[in-house]
Amino acid sequence: MSMQNLSKLPDTLHELIPAAGIEQFDLAWQFIQPTYQGHDRLPGIPLNLHALNVATIIAEMHMDINTTIAAIMQWAPDFIDMDKLDIRLAPDVMQLVQGVARMRPIEQFHAIDASRERESRHQAESFRQMLLAMTEDIRVVIIKLADRTALLRTADLIKPDTARTLAEEVMDIHAPLANRLGIWQIKWELEDRAFHILEPERYLAIAKLLEESNEERMQAIDGILSALKNKFDEANIKASLSGRPKHIMSIIRKMTRKHKTFEQIYDVRAVRVQVATVADCYAALGLIHSLWLPIPGEFDDYIAHPKSNNYRALHTAVIGPQNRAVEIQICTHEMYQEAEYGVASHWRYKEGTKVAPGDEQIAWVRQILRWKDDLNESGLSLKEHFKHALFQDKVYVLSPLGKVIDLPQGATPIDFAYALHSSLGHRCRGALVDGMIVPLNTPLSTGQRVEILTNRQPSPSRDWLNPSLGYLMTTRARTRVRQWFRQQDFTADASNGRNMLEKELTRLASAMAHERIAQNLGYSRNEELYAAIGRNEVTLTQIQHVIAPSETFNPQLVLRPKSSTQSSGILLEGEGNLLTQIAGCCKPVPPDAIAGFVTLGRGASIHRINCPTFTRLKAKNPDRVLQADWGSSQNVFYASDIEIHAHNQDDLITQVNDLLRREKIRTTAMRALTRHGQTLLRYTVETMGMEIINRLQTELESIPGVWSVRRR
Repeated sequence: MSMQNLSKLPDTLHELIPAAGIEQFDLAWQFIQPTYQGHDRLPGIPLNLHALNVATIIAEMHMDINTTIAAIMQWAPDFIDMDKLDIRLAPDVMQLVQGVARMRPIEQFHAIDASRERESRHQAESFRQMLLAMTEDIRVVIIKLADRTALLRTADLIKPDTARTLAEEVMDIHAPLANRLGIWQIKWELEDRAFHILEPERYLAIAKLLEESNEERMQAIDGILSALKNKFDEANIKASLSGRPKHIMSIIRKMTRKHKTFEQIYDVRAVRVQVATVADCYAALGLIHSLWLPIPGEFDDYIAHPKSNNYRALHTAVIGPQNRAVEIQICTHEMYQEAEYGVASHWRYKEGTKVAPGDEQIAWVRQILRWKDDLNESGLSLKEHFKHALFQDKVYVLSPLGKVIDLPQGATPIDFAYALHSSLGHRCRGALVDGMIVPLNTPLSTGQRVEILTNRQPSPSRDWLNPSLGYLMTTRARTRVRQWFRQQDFTADASNGRNMLEKELTRLASAMAHERIAQNLGYSRNEELYAAIGRNEVTLTQIQHVIAPSETFNPQLVLRPKSSTQSSGILLEGEGNLLTQIAGCCKPVPPDAIAGFVTLGRGASIHRINCPTFTRLKAKNPDRVLQADWGSSQNVFYASDIEIHAHNQDDLITQVNDLLRREKIRTTAMRALTRHGQTLLRYTVETMGMEIINRLQTELESIPGVWSVRRR
């Protein structure tokens, strides 16, 4: 639209704006128009022209008058002090203008990041969610969508590089937002115009095919509409019938997704059927299928199963007249309005009176938020509903480079650091939030920019695992911190164990390889042997027996045949009727490597082979050692001691007990020791094997505040 007829645009808007709002709109336009004069929205697009184009789009969507006024006033803060505004604007308009202004920095971050490299799908989705999460009033997003639509309509006035950047942003952010909000009228236009800029040759090729087949297509559609009208009249179903406009981006997307040519796309020929009720939708579907043969796999029931933006309709494809495929969409009049305007439909005027958003049940909100209660029951207006409910379980924060990180509500800078990289989390020593140093347990808010201050070396604190201190909210961060401490304990034990082993080899003047010692003691890696020595699970006496076996120890004993004892199903070499008992010092459990030791008057005690007690007994009386193995007995329970190290908290024992009950784990003893803010729990549990113990250990470690679980 040229500059000379710019003054006529308000008259055009007058035809779209209800009479009650014309005076308010005119007052706002007369005030701001001189301020915008001489300024551009983008180089080549006058701001006055653009502002009225945006307002026209908003008015065509039948939004309320405050949204239409905010559409033309949204750039006012760039030129004037809004606190000193000498025009009477409704508080609602001022809040909308401020909301639009708050969204701009996020879009700028996207532009910076997109200029560095194209967005991944996840990153673009994070930006979209962040925009929604920061928006207290969803009408702000609708104004932004109208702004981008108006820019694309005048894209021929700006430089090609600028237009391409705009189109990429629209494809990444704004078209998917329109889709999410169910505003199809805007969504299709944004996609088609952006695609025309990004891939003009492909766009024009499809447009040419549509134009060439237009006359034939319309004749086919007219024939289908005539047949449907007769059929519906016979069934006494009142229906509005029309051909559906075809969107080039939709056709291209289907061609790509289904690997088909233009001629093979069903909905190039498409019809829309609007009826009064849902029952009429299904009745119409039956009549259509009685007229023409439905195409298998091309029926979708979006009434029974609406899309996430609450799009509802029946879609079917049939072999119509002249053996040509045609797609038919069936919906109610209300569904059509919601499909065209989405959330915007809830601000539409009916007979000049605004529909109060809180008076309606908004189904699409339930779809996005999984909201179970009606808005009437919540007592919130639609704006308040968005403010308190939209993405209430998430916060979206920015890295220094503009990357959006989504975190659970209440997440801290340490959670943010671990979300970026485990190494960054391990080295975290402080954080800047919006340029200010904050404590590491500060909850983050959507839109904040977070920078992590680091140490040169990893140095997590055990306090981070204390839930009462509030340092960690995410499972990822807690898991990484636990793993770090577990590795540090393992490394320290392994280092000590290696030194002890080398000293013992030096004392015995032995050059036996560490690998051979590890293999003889049942360890697959040297590091595991070193750690076991450091933890005193393998003693120097055991190592001595491997390096220099005792003369009284007869390794041939292991060659004697095994037989099962009657008491526990444990296989003992050459002993068929010997009483056995599980040693209380180490409490072996299948499939631990075990051995038997013949006691005086109590049969054989069964030990783990790396049990320190068993090692001492074997050193003194090697002739009383028996080789043992687990038999095939079923439903035999074995006792194990489990140690749980955790930060002190009131409900720790309750959580552990609840977990044991859920897992149906037998408990025969329990002991608790609390000291210096830490708790040590020792449980004796009965299980049928290590598989259950390993699973139990994993479950216990998931309890907040627990930083170590091990079997004694």
